[in-house]
Amino acid sequence: MDDQAALTEITKLKTKLQSVQLPANLQQKALEQIDRINLALKHGGNLSHLDTTEKYIDWIISLPWNNETADVIDIPKTKQILDKNHFGLEKVKQRILEYLSIYKLQKDKLGSAIIRTRPIFFVGLAGTGKTTFAISLAESLGRKFVRIPFGGLASARDLRGQPKTSPDSEPGKIIKALREVQVKNPVILLDELDRVTPEARAEIMGVLIELLDPSQNIHFVDNYIDYPFSLENFLFIATGNNTNNIVPPVLDRLEIIQMPSYTDEEKIEIGKNFIFPKYLAMSGIDKSQLTIDDALWTEMIRPLGYEPGIRSLERLIETIVRKVAYKLVSSEGTNFFINSSNLKDFK
Repeated sequence: MDDQAALTEITKLKTKLQSVQLPANLQQKALEQIDRINLALKHGGNLSHLDTTEKYIDWIISLPWNNETADVIDIPKTKQILDKNHFGLEKVKQRILEYLSIYKLQKDKLGSAIIRTRPIFFVGLAGTGKTTFAISLAESLGRKFVRIPFGGLASARDLRGQPKTSPDSEPGKIIKALREVQVKNPVILLDELDRVTPEARAEIMGVLIELLDPSQNIHFVDNYIDYPFSLENFLFIATGNNTNNIVPPVLDRLEIIQMPSYTDEEKIEIGKNFIFPKYLAMSGIDKSQLTIDDALWTEMIRPLGYEPGIRSLERLIETIVRKVAYKLVSSEGTNFFINSSNLKDFK
């Protein structure tokens, strides 16, 4: 890039920076970085930092410093959403309704959009509905939803970002989530907190304390952005299979809701009335084209023996629907009845 082209890029960068409303001192800080490059160019220096600065400015102007969604706190509507998305689990639903009721009272009395109750921590075995409840809660509030997986997380830098001086510098998962949803008050699912790598557990738990503590998260600093972003409007929800690997200071900042296992009767009800219709709709198969024998459901809910959740049942239903879709498109039939004698052909 010649000097004139570089000056043009610098001018474009300044224009881009000034076209967005940023915190005043952050904008000033970024302008100073551009000015340093400009000064280096005038004195015969190189432009090695131009790409780095351009990447940084692209990140800071893409963050939702001022954007947010308006909460909808309607307890009867939330109950309808929970009942639509989840069969049974009445005690869990009641806990969520109570949680939102406290938030509504706080908002009505204090006029604040900040949730001052402890974040919910759904604890239970795989397939018991933890993630789906988090999605339902976001839906009921009218908030954007994003998931941050903690399974296998190997470094606190994955959450807090890499400094700009690092060769592989980039923001952490919190800032990336903000850029994805484009609002400053999303529902953030911290998924599988108990599955971080043992070597990084202490460091990651330290960052979690900061994220979940209202007195600290108001000034959360990502190493890459290097400027405080308030997380006070976030609604954090966490999940885990158990609490064994979660340090007490983190547990103290969470409201634990224990997820019960499903009974066989509940699994059949969920399979027939929730999962099966969902996959039919997703595939475009008409319900008249695929029928599952009522007597088969007892066999289907235990394909690999007993499990507390419904993951295996959902995978089996998905497989059946997928194979029927193939047969329909391949003109191998126009409607299918699945029973114990032909189930093996659809597994």
